[in-house]
Amino acid sequence: MTTARFYHAGCPVCVSAEQTLLNLLDPQVKVEVVHLGDQPQRVVEAEEAGVRSVPALVVEGQVLHLNFGASIDELK
Repeated sequence: MTTARFYHAGCPVCVSAEQTLLNLLDPQVKVEVVHLGDQPQRVVEAEEAGVRSVPALVVEGQVLHLNFGASIDELK
């Protein structure tokens, strides 16, 4: 089973990307959704994973930046 993390900040761009992405992924892909606005302590984790802006999906160490909602620096 593939696992992934979807980081976002709750902005309209992020919420739209989340809804679209989750509907497109195979149901066997386990996705942990991380709202960095609600969990600011996880911003460092996102940065260490390579996230530079949100929304972003991290799958097997690869970061996929989707659209542009906010810079990771704006979430600190």
